[in-house]
Amino acid sequence: MITVSIVTHGHAAMVAQLLRDLTQCPEVTRIVLTHNMHEAAVAIPETLASKVVNVNNLVPKGFGANHNAAFRHCQTHYFCVLNPDIRLLTNPFPVLLSVLKKTNAGAAAPISVNAEGVVEDSVRHFPHPRSLAAKAFGLTDGSYRSRPGAEPFAADWVGGMFMLFRSADFKAIHGFDEKYFLYYEDVDICARLWKAHRRVVACPQVTVVHNAQRASRRDLRHMRWHLQSMTRYFRKYLFRLPVAK
Repeated sequence: MITVSIVTHGHAAMVAQLLRDLTQCPEVTRIVLTHNMHEAAVAIPETLASKVVNVNNLVPKGFGANHNAAFRHCQTHYFCVLNPDIRLLTNPFPVLLSVLKKTNAGAAAPISVNAEGVVEDSVRHFPHPRSLAAKAFGLTDGSYRSRPGAEPFAADWVGGMFMLFRSADFKAIHGFDEKYFLYYEDVDICARLWKAHRRVVACPQVTVVHNAQRASRRDLRHMRWHLQSMTRYFRKYLFRLPVAK
């Protein structure tokens, strides 16, 4: 039922843990594992060996380009984007699939928590200059207030660390915009889903652990990519955002 796309950038150990988690998810019938750089071999559980498609990039690609390329291997009704730093506490897919089937949603996502169990800001309102200013002054981070176990709700956008799409909807909007590089691809694709009259739904009934890297706060190159993507996003959507209901 589900094709999972995972991209590794020297994260072999993390990916091995995530693959072990996925052995408990029978809904996953194919895993596209993209090696975005040369690294040590990833340990693949024997029960998943026949499901894994290895893709080796000769030249590193951006977030969107990698997952779009993985989608070409998708022959299932659902397509899931997973970061290598995600850990699954339980099988998240039955609840997420149920939500997609019951609602007019093109994408669904769980709530993510950090290693200490604190809820992250992975479900947020669309960025706006006012909201960014408020965040800079510590007034708000733009996230929805939700608690694990609450009912699913429509959200402006969900973080790209875990997104489950209807394959037909992902294809209809032509996947991720590859002109972004590493940041804002998730905001952009959610905006385009809403513009295509497909909802984006957050599912607090499902919780995953996210070991966030937050590289843009420490690395000047990542910070530059972040600022470039933010600029592209605002040029594209400022005052032209869809109304998420």
